[in-house]
Amino acid sequence: MEVEKMDENEWKYHGEGNQSLVVSHCQRCVVLRFLKSPPNQNKTSEEILHHLQNIVDFGKHVMKQFFGENYVHHGEIIQLPLDFVRQLCLKIQPERPESRCDKDMDTLSGYAVCLPNLTRLQTYRFVEHRPILCIEIKPKCGFIPFSSHVSQEIKHKVCRYCMHQHLKVANGKWKRPSKYCPLDLFSGNKQRMHFALKSLLQEAQNNLKIFKNGELIYGCKEDQDCVSDWNELARHLKPFFFPSNGLVSGPHCTRTIVKELIHVITMTLLSSTDACRAGDMKTVPVSQGRSYCEASAFNKELVRNGKHKLESSGLPRGCLLYKTLQAQMLDMLDIEGLYPLYSRVEQYLEEFPEERSTLQIDGPYNEAFYEKLLDLSTEDDGTVAFALTKVQQYRIAMTAKDCSIMIALSPCLQDECSEQRPVVLTSKSRFTFSVSVLDLDLKPYESIPHQYKLDGKIVNYYLKNVQAKDDPVMSNLFKENEDCTLVLHTV
Repeated sequence: MEVEKMDENEWKYHGEGNQSLVVSHCQRCVVLRFLKSPPNQNKTSEEILHHLQNIVDFGKHVMKQFFGENYVHHGEIIQLPLDFVRQLCLKIQPERPESRCDKDMDTLSGYAVCLPNLTRLQTYRFVEHRPILCIEIKPKCGFIPFSSHVSQEIKHKVCRYCMHQHLKVANGKWKRPSKYCPLDLFSGNKQRMHFALKSLLQEAQNNLKIFKNGELIYGCKEDQDCVSDWNELARHLKPFFFPSNGLVSGPHCTRTIVKELIHVITMTLLSSTDACRAGDMKTVPVSQGRSYCEASAFNKELVRNGKHKLESSGLPRGCLLYKTLQAQMLDMLDIEGLYPLYSRVEQYLEEFPEERSTLQIDGPYNEAFYEKLLDLSTEDDGTVAFALTKVQQYRIAMTAKDCSIMIALSPCLQDECSEQRPVVLTSKSRFTFSVSVLDLDLKPYESIPHQYKLDGKIVNYYLKNVQAKDDPVMSNLFKENEDCTLVLHTV
């Protein structure tokens, strides 16, 4: 791809995270990813290149082993003319959200990572000229901690996502809590999965987006209040699911189209389009943890109807949700059990700072790094090596908990379907599809203290402001705690 010969006007703002900014090409199925940095803190070209190389290597040598060849697209580093980069930066700056403008796009090194545009179909080029629908889902953590290090019993009953919702609403991040619970999506039970996906569609927050031909048509932007307009969504989707236009309009039409969409997403999430060796490496049996969350709206509805057991069908071993869950479950100790091990590594680094590179905390992320992750023992022998392995596994788990799954769909004629092409059927249509995973940057080592503090905030807020309201004894206990202060005097 000769980027230098492309006009900057052919590129558009695509989105950004904490560390990078992405632009996509209007015609070609590629995106460019640039690093960001705070103003007046520009890194050298060598540092930028090293950082980008770590990102590529981590995807190639580590996450591809967990998720599989077809699911992970690590990209390649390219160098661009600086004038092109500066013009591109000026073009997209007005499109960036105000909350993201505290960091500047790197315009000095010319380095970027070139990646496929995952809102487009990745497997079959012959359908690129056809309309393409893409659903982006950020599923979050799909299991409840089973670690004996957990200090609050509520963490064994209610998932992190459901507890965190209440703190986010209290802090003004969202207007209201979502009914989505990750454990329902990861259950493999189609009824629970349908409920989870419907909940995401009702309250998308930043966990669900829908694109048509690369353009965002449904989902939240930043911290805005999400008003779900299913009628508008159905208008976009109707040609995909009912191409003959034989369906009447109105609420029934909207509900039918949304139901078809949920069915397609479920079937693609349960499909297996790749094989990888990590799929046979089961970290911890899911049965060791609770398979449902007590705060799930689906679970509460069952209880109201007099049922107390949730069916959990289990995920097919080859599907992306299964592989995502297995990577997440490398967090075997929970942050409460992990934090003392992090402190052990920190103490060692204070004494021997020159060992940081030897321990591969900042890379290189190669096959040797991956091999060390396969030690699943939880018996602490008191060594720095054990502590470091658990810390690195936790970072992988956190990466998997925050990744996004991209499902690209394109209409497929019956005579084009074969065993080599994955196809999903609806009542009136058939689609060829590709499933990919993105947002796979390794979570920073330095973020572990923040995660430890945040975990405490989430749990304490939930206990005090949610569970206490449902339990009069707990409510009175908190009131007593607030009114009573113990003062110690020296004698």
